[in-house]
Amino acid sequence: MPPQFIQAVKQLIPAERYFDDAIATLAYGTDASFYRLLPKLVLRVESEAEVVALLKLANQYQVAMTFRAAGTSLSGQAVTDSVLLVLGENWQQREVRGLGEQIRLQPGVIGAAANSVLSKFQRKIGPDPASINSCKIGGIVANNASGMCCGTAHNSFNTLAAMRLVLFDGTVLDTEDSASVAAFRHSHAELLAELEQIGRQTRDNTELCAKIRHKYRLKNTTGFSLNALTEFTDPIDILTHLMVGSEGCLGFISAVTYNTVPDYPHRATGMLVFPSVASCCQAVRLLKPLPVSAVELLDRRSLRSVEHKAGMPQWVKQVSEGACALLVESTAASSHVLQQQLAELRIVVQGFVLEQQVDFSTDPAVYNQLWAIRKGTFPAVGAVRPSGTTVIIEDVTFPLAQLAAGVARLQQLFAKYHYDEAIIFGHALEGNLHFVFTQGFDEPAEVKRYDNFMQDVTQLVAVEFGGSLKAEHGTGRNMAPFVELEWGTAAYQLMWRLKKLLDPQHILNPDVVLSHNPQLHLQNLKPLPPTHPLVDKCIECGFCEPVCPSRKLTLTPRQRIVTQREISRLHTTGEDKKRLAALHKAYQYQGNDTCAACGMCSSACPVGINTGELTRALRADNNRRWQGVAALMARHFAKLSTLARLGLSVGQRVGRLLPGWHSAMPTANRAKLTPGASSLTPVIYLASCSSRVMAPQANSQDSRSLQQVSTDLLAKAGYQLLLPPGLANQCCGMPFLAKGQFAAAEQKQRELNQWLLNNSNNGQIPIYSDSSPCSLTLYGKLDPRLRIYDSIDFISEFVLPKLQLTPLPQPVALHITCSASQLGQAAKLEQLTAACTTQLVIPEGISCCGFAGDKGFILPELNASALSGLAGQVSKCSRGVSSSRTCEIGLSRHSGIEYQHLLYLLDQQSEQISGD
Repeated sequence: MPPQFIQAVKQLIPAERYFDDAIATLAYGTDASFYRLLPKLVLRVESEAEVVALLKLANQYQVAMTFRAAGTSLSGQAVTDSVLLVLGENWQQREVRGLGEQIRLQPGVIGAAANSVLSKFQRKIGPDPASINSCKIGGIVANNASGMCCGTAHNSFNTLAAMRLVLFDGTVLDTEDSASVAAFRHSHAELLAELEQIGRQTRDNTELCAKIRHKYRLKNTTGFSLNALTEFTDPIDILTHLMVGSEGCLGFISAVTYNTVPDYPHRATGMLVFPSVASCCQAVRLLKPLPVSAVELLDRRSLRSVEHKAGMPQWVKQVSEGACALLVESTAASSHVLQQQLAELRIVVQGFVLEQQVDFSTDPAVYNQLWAIRKGTFPAVGAVRPSGTTVIIEDVTFPLAQLAAGVARLQQLFAKYHYDEAIIFGHALEGNLHFVFTQGFDEPAEVKRYDNFMQDVTQLVAVEFGGSLKAEHGTGRNMAPFVELEWGTAAYQLMWRLKKLLDPQHILNPDVVLSHNPQLHLQNLKPLPPTHPLVDKCIECGFCEPVCPSRKLTLTPRQRIVTQREISRLHTTGEDKKRLAALHKAYQYQGNDTCAACGMCSSACPVGINTGELTRALRADNNRRWQGVAALMARHFAKLSTLARLGLSVGQRVGRLLPGWHSAMPTANRAKLTPGASSLTPVIYLASCSSRVMAPQANSQDSRSLQQVSTDLLAKAGYQLLLPPGLANQCCGMPFLAKGQFAAAEQKQRELNQWLLNNSNNGQIPIYSDSSPCSLTLYGKLDPRLRIYDSIDFISEFVLPKLQLTPLPQPVALHITCSASQLGQAAKLEQLTAACTTQLVIPEGISCCGFAGDKGFILPELNASALSGLAGQVSKCSRGVSSSRTCEIGLSRHSGIEYQHLLYLLDQQSEQISGD
């Protein structure tokens, strides 16, 4: 990097968003592909003005730049060895137009979040990639991503209404702003004239024009979007549509306006299993003109990959070796129209011999199970791959008439190159197939096998069948060497002409989409060395990142695994000990200390990895010297609780003198509970240590302890909470687990198990747990005779039916804790809270609060970072509710309103139903 460039960048970008250290460049040098490059510099950009200034500097000093949104890209388009510009948190603006017919989005908006704000209008954006819960609009547009239901009609290219973009020279063009357009036509008249001429020449070239139209009748993201030249004549329109699918090689997209599509509320799904690929693909051709929203093909190996998973129907194991299945879905605006559509589909289906059939069903239990088969295939291959190998998912399109032949030929190539685990599935209506296989790159022979296989695949798809080598995953580095093979020399040279016009210095994501390097697809292959059995199955897709509480502060789960893999590799090879030491040192804070170990990553991970378990294992290794102290604390837990109460009492008196003390800190719980009427049904009260120690904050709107509230609320429904002797010394083990003190945690769980058996008459009396983190920690750990209920489950099942609720007119904010989410309680929490208020607010983008037991006290920056977007979303709320006392401390501090356990609100707004 030129020193002058570095100096100028440091003046522009604050130090906290400027990264050139070993761990950051490694962590951001990875996307979801099987390539890795280490950027020399990573910059987290927060405004368009910063992008403009950086592009001007890049041109001045000829420094290459790559833009990155979520990094879920599969073809290597979001990695670089130069400067990586990563979107920060200030790219979240969205504006719904009219009744949802259009939506304006900045590039940092996650696709699912856009659909969430459109849902009340029964609209959605057209693209629906499988990664929509993680990928961002910038990547969706830049890759022209599509998905299962999108097809070609509803992709970004065909639903684009307007765009705001930044060109290589820092010029901003907003096509919704007439003044911006007029100024651009004046300042860039030469560029627009050249674009207009290129478009006219392309349309006048009959042969080339026909080829372009053929290619885009298929799903196709190979190369640049040449259909911009054939479908538009205004150079402004040509320019904006060239940006779609350009993968950051032609400019930066700072906002996009979509024409949205209907999101029909009624749907039905069925599964058809054909005895052969030929009959399956014949059915696809007949289904193409019918009212279907999705037709997903799964070959026999795809079905086999998931047949042993929990919840799979038994028939999946019984289909023949040559079978091929279609998952078919139809959607409609009304139930009546849906039934008419299903009648049409059933007529077509009756004409085929089927091995198995699940008839079209509107039952969520049925269609969710069918979609679980389809969505489980890719993760299933990833989960069973040999350690040290990667999962490759390729993405091709065959003309629909040749789909059966294409599937058969691909299967022959799998056999030829011994990819015996390879599966084929995909979006059959478009002839778009994904094939998934595992590949090692640690031996030259393995790299050669992969190269030979890809040479055969590209010849088969692009030359023999005239299909697309990339249908929706983007060209990236993966297919850049094969763009000319697919498109031919004339179209390929046209793409280079456009590249030189819009990036004359070749500084925008070089070697992506277009490259003169024929071996590019075999270079910078990502190593995936074993590091720990808990995470070795990670495919580095990045799906975990949006739910991680430390994602804005330090590392994400994917980045933690990436770093641990590199540490393991350097340990094994013995190379670069200085770098190894730097990674070790940096990881202590960025990877270990600031990991909340909440497990939310597992809920988003396609292979179910809980990176928090890795963190606890590493803490166990680091904290072995404290095992004796942990055992001592476990034996004297009641005394620790007493000391904690004393600390809270002192803190409330002298808090203003203590660093980190704030108004949301709890008071000490010294309440004495009185037993309820003996006529009530007894329930053992497993009060968490946090609720035993902590009362509400000073000046709380309800100063009762959670134990008091629980007792009062359950009494209304006829239950008496019992607090047996010895409760003060009981603990679920979570405080010890979080520190990696597994022996002490197991000790406390054994003690608790016996205490509960003794006091519940061996499980005859039910047990009520008032804290969702404790309930999750104990899940599956106790004697099966014990009937233990989390408070939310108990209230929902046994208490709510006996109460009369009066909703508050003021809005109430609900925080669904990470533990409640993993217990499957989100819907119950929403239902219970909605019954108590006419205006339920669930803040977006807040998953785990990052308080993480005691980390909210000792590492408050984690809690602050995780909740940085909370206050603005709940500012009009009268109060907040949750299901964990420690979480509520941080939520109250960073929201500006008081959060209490949901039971407080339920008790205040409820009365016993007359006669109960």
